[in-house]
Parts: sequence; structure tokens; C-alpha cells
Amino acid sequence: MKRAAIEPFFSTLKAANPTPQTELEYTSVFELLAAVLLSAQATDVGVNKATRKLFPAADTPQKVLNLGLEGLEGFIKTIGLYRSKARHLLETCRILVEQHGGEVPRTREALEALPGVGRKTANVVLNVAFGQPTMAVDTHIFRVSNRTGLAPGKTPLAVELQLMKRVPAAYAVDSHHWLILLGRYVCQARKPLCPQCAVAAYCDFKPKTS
Repeated sequence: MKRAAIEPFFSTLKAANPTPQTELEYTSVFELLAAVLLSAQATDVGVNKATRKLFPAADTPQKVLNLGLEGLEGFIKTIGLYRSKARHLLETCRILVEQHGGEVPRTREALEALPGVGRKTANVVLNVAFGQPTMAVDTHIFRVSNRTGLAPGKTPLAVELQLMKRVPAAYAVDSHHWLILLGRYVCQARKPLCPQCAVAAYCDFKPKTS
């Protein structure tokens, strides 16, 4: 994608969805962190189904700790990899209580020190909760960035660094939401819906014609 196409690419996405939001359901920074931690290799729909029961029962780190491992597993067993995620979430809650006064830290270093929280999860929390212009590169963003030519890269980190360079500052905070939604609903993995795509004119991908 030529640099001149990047601004209209994002302005078109913004015009269609001025205030994009994560599709994970949460009412606090802690709930957001927990939901993102649980969402690894799982769908937002599946995570929301579980957290609609979990969060009314345990919406703080201490309340999650009070559930214990078996109690927590009971709430999240419909989510893939639930056993390891339960262990990670409990240990994260313990650290939040013991080291951060029950609050979610605002720095990448402190977030990535939490069990089960990698760079992508930290980027989501920094962006969604604290308004930082981070790029959480999931499978959708990785695919869209490479397919459109917006930010080609062989690894999620390479794509993230390219996006940080190429996305105009005016769109930086919301850009990862637009790219996720584009990948999830239009620029799909097996069969991209190019005729329905609002930004097809700016994209490097040329669909095969039958």
C-alpha cells in the first residue's frame, strides 16, 4: 500500500465506524484484563458467554482469588485451554493484590510481568483502558496488514512495528479496532469479501476472478 493511500484508508474506516470498541464485554479495567487473558486462542463470543457468569460473582482480583482454582475453572470451562488460563488468572490476581493494591498497572513492563499476559494482551489493555496508541497484533490484524500491504511483516512484532510507523497519529488510538473488525467480518482468512469492502480501492490485494 502506497503511503498516499494510508490516510484515505483509515479515514474511510473511521467514517463508517467513528468510535470503534472491543467486542469483549467488561465494566472495569480488571474485567478487561481478565477477558483479554481468557481470549487467547478463543473467540470474543465464547469469552463473553463465560464472563457474563464469572464477573457478577467475581469482579475484582480478590474475589477471583476467593473462588479458588476449581471454582474459577467452573466458570470458564467452556473456553479453550481453560485449565492453564485459570492458573494464570489466579496468579495474576495474586500479584495484583500483593504488588499493585488490587489495581491493574499502567505500564507495559508491569503488565507483561503478569502470568499469561504477553505483549498483545498488554497492548490491548494499554490501548482500550488507558488510551495509548498501541497495536495489538492478533491473527486478524496480521492478515489484514499483510494482505492489504499496509504493514507487511513475517511476525506479529514486525507487523506491529510497521503499523507504529505507518498509521497516521490521528488514527493511532482506534486503528487496531478498525483492523480487527475489518479482518473479522470482511477481510476474512479463506475468502475475503472484497466486493463488500469499503477500503478495497486502497488495498494491494487483487482477488482472483473466476
